[in-house]
Amino acid sequence: MRNARLFIVVAALVLVALWGNVTASEPLRPERTRALLEAGGEPVRIVAFGDSITGVYYHTGGRRAWCDMLGEALRKVYPKADVRMINAGISGHTSERGLGRMERDVCAHRPHLVVVMFGMNDCTGNNLDRFRANMAAIVFRCREAGAEVVLCTPNNVYPNEPRPEERLARFAQVVRDLAAEMETPLADCFQAYEDVRKNSQTDWCLLMSEFIHPNMNGHRLFAEVMTKAITGRTVSLVDVVPPDDALVFTIRRLRSGEPIKIVAMEPYDEIVPAALRECFPQAAMETVTWPVEGKSLDAIEVWAKNVRNLKPDLVVFAIPGEVKAASDPQFVRQYCWSLAQSFSFGRATFDTVPVLPSVAGQLDDSAKLREELAKRVIRGYDVECIERTAGCTKTARQIVSEWIEHRMLALGGTGKNAK
Repeated sequence: MRNARLFIVVAALVLVALWGNVTASEPLRPERTRALLEAGGEPVRIVAFGDSITGVYYHTGGRRAWCDMLGEALRKVYPKADVRMINAGISGHTSERGLGRMERDVCAHRPHLVVVMFGMNDCTGNNLDRFRANMAAIVFRCREAGAEVVLCTPNNVYPNEPRPEERLARFAQVVRDLAAEMETPLADCFQAYEDVRKNSQTDWCLLMSEFIHPNMNGHRLFAEVMTKAITGRTVSLVDVVPPDDALVFTIRRLRSGEPIKIVAMEPYDEIVPAALRECFPQAAMETVTWPVEGKSLDAIEVWAKNVRNLKPDLVVFAIPGEVKAASDPQFVRQYCWSLAQSFSFGRATFDTVPVLPSVAGQLDDSAKLREELAKRVIRGYDVECIERTAGCTKTARQIVSEWIEHRMLALGGTGKNAK
């Protein structure tokens, strides 16, 4: 296997040398894949290949990632297409580790198109030549297997020591250069993120879950950039709503008679268990209070590190309206990181329900502005939230009870007093 991989790397470098002088006046597209998408009928298999930024993890809410968003975008452009998206992203992987698992995770699916995004973990080692050789080998092997390829630059990042942005930018440039040399379509996600940050630091922060990982807001941007690279057409994913599965783990356990553990910010540590008992009077529930009254965002963020270790079935995330930060970007960053730690590390294994501050009571003007930012943050985690609609005068308990009742019905229940 090692010798075979070495052969692929060497062959790829030879082809890069041969293609090195080729330039294209028009952006390259994966024409065979485009034709299949346009025609419809035949399933079109597309593999999303990369690291944790590609895979499904906490930073997008644990249900979907850019792979899924790309599928949504391509269906908008090609309504007749039968798009089959396959996620081959694994946390911590470099291009070298990706190359080592190509047969199992990519070629075995017989893809028509492979969308490749590596670099975030490669840049910790700072070996540009090895990264270039591995990426060339990945392109070579995809083509050898009959698949077209789109190369993607990774997103930019917050300042951090392991992945300095100036070094990451050099890895992004390798991807750009290689795409040109090997006549491969390019989705320049790094530049797209740079453009957002130059325009608005707050808008850029709303793309990020924490220092390096984008949230679903960022993954929608990924998919829009990739779709333009594949199809040549601009598409918006602003209308893509979260999956209709809020409370699915909690209600499943309660219906089967299993005990549940709730981790909830005040005052929902009392309100949510009481509302659930309206539907499940005999349920065994343990509640852990996440203290937030009078706490700063710093303190809330520190406490968030406990959440996964508590092994909850339900997390109720409800930062009060009076909690402030020094600036909007700082508020967004800390809200994002606290909420991110309220999800399973990988694919979702428990429920996370955000509650907007206005549910608990009236907000002043500055708190209303922060609530609007909170809504945009929550959208980045691909989950439904509990909110107070315009003109609603109900109590927080009433709003929560009605929301839970609605979720019971949506998940196939009969409402209150369900057994």
